[in-house]
Amino acid sequence: MAQRSMLTHSDIWNAVDRLAARAGLSASGLAKKAGLDPTTFNKSKRITPEGRPRWPSTESVSKSLDATNTTVDTFVSLITDRGGASTQAVPLIGLAEAGAGGYFDDGGFPVGKGWDEIAFPSVNDEHAYALEVSGNSMEPAYRDGTIILVSPTSPVRRGDRVVVKTKDGEVMAKELKRRTSKSVELRSLNPAHKERALSVDDVLWIARIMWASQ
Repeated sequence: MAQRSMLTHSDIWNAVDRLAARAGLSASGLAKKAGLDPTTFNKSKRITPEGRPRWPSTESVSKSLDATNTTVDTFVSLITDRGGASTQAVPLIGLAEAGAGGYFDDGGFPVGKGWDEIAFPSVNDEHAYALEVSGNSMEPAYRDGTIILVSPTSPVRRGDRVVVKTKDGEVMAKELKRRTSKSVELRSLNPAHKERALSVDDVLWIARIMWASQ
């Protein structure tokens, strides 16, 4: 059986998504890092209003490769490796935004509008989402711009890094030190910040951090 040699519209755009994922970025984050309009690689831009496929320009791809220190050969491999690891688009918002209402249900699952998207290699959790860290309150573990992948369905154990949302809307990334029937004890990732002890009644949900970009 002859191998397929023609590059398709989806092949190219999948490669752009994989390039972004390798850098721990969303498609719009990759565009911004490359000095392009943030909407350049948005999914809505990949088809014209008339329904025809729109391809990324060679200039936008070239700038993206420079911004991520990726060689042309590597990008070609991202195009041609059709049998490689599949990617999953997960919702992405800023950690600072996550405290606002409307982004999560009471169980900690992402809902509502206003989310961006980021591509990750097979996450195995259809409810997984990503948060982008802002500021330096979580250094040295997570720096400004770090993307953390969160799984609300994974079991949480002592020593896991977690995202916690309180009933008053505070969202924080911590390490789970101890959890009892009455309290949740959290260790700060930044040694300059104190540990936190919360009443179980004050915690809306806890979700495990599965991965963080470098």
